[in-house]
Amino acid sequence: MERPELGYLFDRLLRVVIAREEPILAAAGLQMWDHVLLTALARGDAPTQAQLAAETGRDKTRLIGNLDRLVELGLVSRVPDPADRRNRVVSLTTEGRQVLERCQTGIRAMETELLGALPAGERANFERALVALAASLD
Repeated sequence: MERPELGYLFDRLLRVVIAREEPILAAAGLQMWDHVLLTALARGDAPTQAQLAAETGRDKTRLIGNLDRLVELGLVSRVPDPADRRNRVVSLTTEGRQVLERCQTGIRAMETELLGALPAGERANFERALVALAASLD
């Protein structure tokens, strides 16, 4: 029998991963989109909210509400861009970085458990292949 399509396989895996991540994020007071935005900002400041929306795939109109929430929680800051005061530079705060690191620790433990069904060599190959595939899309 042929293997199922990648879309089917990834969808099934993604639903399980999200279901297992949600309680980890909720314990930190975060929602899934909060985590996506914090993770993107951990790689570097977003020069504009529009660029952050494009990088994360979040609709610009919905992004504002997410950012408002994260600012209220003290996890991100938005300051006027000195080069163009119409734009806001979005940055991760120290507290935001700490919350993200705690979540990532919990998520890594969950992933280790989830991937425990695979022999160690296959797990390492799977992880390398996913990283390489994701990098090839950039």
